Amino acid sequence: MDFGFSEEQEMLRDAAKRFLADNCSTKFVRQMMADESAHDAGFWRKIVGLGWPGLLIPEEYGGQGGSFLDMTVIAEEAGKALIPGPFFAAALLGAPVVIEGGSDTQRKELLPKMARGEYLATVAVAEASGRFDAGGIELKADRKGADYVLSGEKFFVPDAHVADCIVVAARSAASGENGVTLLMVPAKHKGVTVTQLKTVDMTRRLCHVKFEGVTVSGANLLGKEGQGWPVLRRTLDIATAALSAEMVGAAQKALDIAVDYAKTRVQFGKPIGSFQAVKHKCVDMMVAVENTRSLTYYACWTVDERLAEAATAVPMAKAYASDMAKNVTSEAIQVHGGIGFTWEHDMHLYHRRALAGEANFGNAPIHRETVAKSLLA
Repeated sequence: MDFGFSEEQEMLRDAAKRFLADNCSTKFVRQMMADESAHDAGFWRKIVGLGWPGLLIPEEYGGQGGSFLDMTVIAEEAGKALIPGPFFAAALLGAPVVIEGGSDTQRKELLPKMARGEYLATVAVAEASGRFDAGGIELKADRKGADYVLSGEKFFVPDAHVADCIVVAARSAASGENGVTLLMVPAKHKGVTVTQLKTVDMTRRLCHVKFEGVTVSGANLLGKEGQGWPVLRRTLDIATAALSAEMVGAAQKALDIAVDYAKTRVQFGKPIGSFQAVKHKCVDMMVAVENTRSLTYYACWTVDERLAEAATAVPMAKAYASDMAKNVTSEAIQVHGGIGFTWEHDMHLYHRRALAGEANFGNAPIHRETVAKSLLA
């Protein structure tokens, strides 16, 4: 079975690489880290011009009609460039949840605006427990006639501070996977308070969102009441697999930088890359990246094909990628010695992104537990 990318996808990779090299330098990434919102309107317009936010949106709704494997290529290159801002939230959470769960009317209204970059949506899942499974969803959606009333809090919501809409996973009945309801809440709706969180990676913002008696129209129900989990599960599979690909990209770039440094840094009259200890370190890093790349590509393929195997392939990839990215970026810092620990050197940017990626959508132990439970089922 051939898991290779097509010629068109490799061309897409090359185009993405060239664009990001020209428009997303580490200098720009640092500027976004210090920016009030980490969202640059000019950069966003350029991304929209390339069609990336609408890559997964069907052509009939103004999108590119691309496959998830097309997006996998973009995600990996975006990881190498440490792309800042709301692209990930908009293209890999907001758009997929509407594609998967929206009615014809909702799709016709929202997806063309998303494809044009005029409407940003994000998804609010985790609460105080930090869980991304159905059991962690406790925020109540109480019926009030044809409408719903939300009261509670959501944590770690990606880019809610610049979003037009927050798709909220709420509890309308029962427990576990039954009774999860998805509601589209305008981000500036009365009773909604969005607060940016201080995180390890400020190039991509996470927010705390508080809902105080927020009335949501029944027309903003995404899918059917109490049956939102399959839609959310599919959306999380897409986002988690893409995040794994992005972490592979970030780790690969950190490895490349470390290898280049080892070739040029001279000690005792020789490049440090000629020393056995440094050689072994770099080889171990390369093996870890390549193993994760294989697992991640397979997971992305299962998601693209909508296979049942995605239920185990995605958590396997995320678990491996979480450990790998953290360790490889840390080892890359070690290869650089003292300079690698300084603020002026870029290596900490990759390590920060790796640490943030490790925690997002569940860390390695959580995903290993998911795989273990599937084996016992």
